[in-house]
Amino acid sequence: MRNDMCGGFVRPEFSKTNRSKAAKSLSYIVFSLAAVIANTAQADGEITPMWQESKLDLQLRNYYFSREFSDLKSPGPRRATEWAQGAVASFKSGYSATPLQVGFDVHAFAGVKLDSSRSKINSGLLVLDDDGTAADSYGRLAGTLKLKAGGTELRVGELLPNLPVLTYSDIRLLPPTYQGASLHSVLSSKLTLQAGYLESTSLRNRAGRDKLQAMLGHVPQRQVSSDSFRYLGADYQLTANSQWRLWYAQLEDLYQQAYLNWQQQIALNQQLQFKANLGVFSAQEHGRALLNQLDNQAFYALFSLKQGAHTGYMGYQQMRGDSAFPRVFANVSILGNEVPTFEFASAGEKSWQLRYDTDFSHFGIPGLSSTLRYIKSHGARVGTVTDGEAFERDLDLAYSVQQGALKGLSLRLRNVTARANYRTDIDENRIIVQYNLTFN
Repeated sequence: MRNDMCGGFVRPEFSKTNRSKAAKSLSYIVFSLAAVIANTAQADGEITPMWQESKLDLQLRNYYFSREFSDLKSPGPRRATEWAQGAVASFKSGYSATPLQVGFDVHAFAGVKLDSSRSKINSGLLVLDDDGTAADSYGRLAGTLKLKAGGTELRVGELLPNLPVLTYSDIRLLPPTYQGASLHSVLSSKLTLQAGYLESTSLRNRAGRDKLQAMLGHVPQRQVSSDSFRYLGADYQLTANSQWRLWYAQLEDLYQQAYLNWQQQIALNQQLQFKANLGVFSAQEHGRALLNQLDNQAFYALFSLKQGAHTGYMGYQQMRGDSAFPRVFANVSILGNEVPTFEFASAGEKSWQLRYDTDFSHFGIPGLSSTLRYIKSHGARVGTVTDGEAFERDLDLAYSVQQGALKGLSLRLRNVTARANYRTDIDENRIIVQYNLTFN
């Protein structure tokens, strides 16, 4: 096993053979940072606010994932089915009582195999060993240093960004994380600016660090990598019900991308709420153009109408240019018609979405909800296919305990049927049981 450096913190991988070392490293991180902060705050003689505002979040996630490739004709597994248990513990301190406020976060990630086999790997839940089988367990430790002055905060170390140009993609057992620095500044009640520099990533089913890579549409571009991801963005709250967003990002030597978004909410009457979400991406190659020339413009429009327990959605999405939609590898995006199985983001692809959500609390069952969604596309250009077509049908059922000793416990069931003439057909089922606890 190797040790990686992340923002000045040692982040060891751990397994059955070195958990004690991992625990010692975690203690070292905590006490070293505590000592630094204590010395910084010694002049004021008080660091109480930092500890008063500290909390420990614990997330336990049991994940069953089954994906069948119903039309796969090439050699290899035709099914990815695995079952695993994950845990994420995050200690988040408050801030020291100093002019430049100091704090820190410590994160621990762990995944344990419950069921897997050589013929059913690659679900995205588990690490693969060198022999091609799923590892029994994997995990990592990470730290983040926080510096705050007024409405501006700098974070250095392990980051979990959730940005229009790099969406938080917690869609498997553990979330992916990134190593670098981020700046978040609230300039007024209306305007927020963000900027950041990321140099590497820890993928959702990996214990160590990886180079940054890209995807074009649904196709990973693993043959090349990037040394950094940079971003700059502004969110402007025009009114309580209207927001504009303008962002720019570049994956060094691979692609650069700009994003403009408008969101509007209108109360048509006391019971009827209308929402509109319109976005435009524009991307091209960057630097050494290791992915060759890129030319993609993506537009989406998602409209919703809510009355009581019922919310209906209608969406449209279109890709223009000679390239598919670029993104950082293994991440989802905020495209209006992208769902966890198909992205509908190939070159030239146009797609429509219909979606219906139900909140059963209006029928006396608080915590129960459902989503039924259908997306259909045409015009995709992938390889030798010049008019690719696809559709996806999703059914989600979710229940979360609202009160009592089991508050924080949730169950989600997902069933997916996805078909296309330019990629593999998929039948998918997911069962996710999650328990969230917070200790203040």
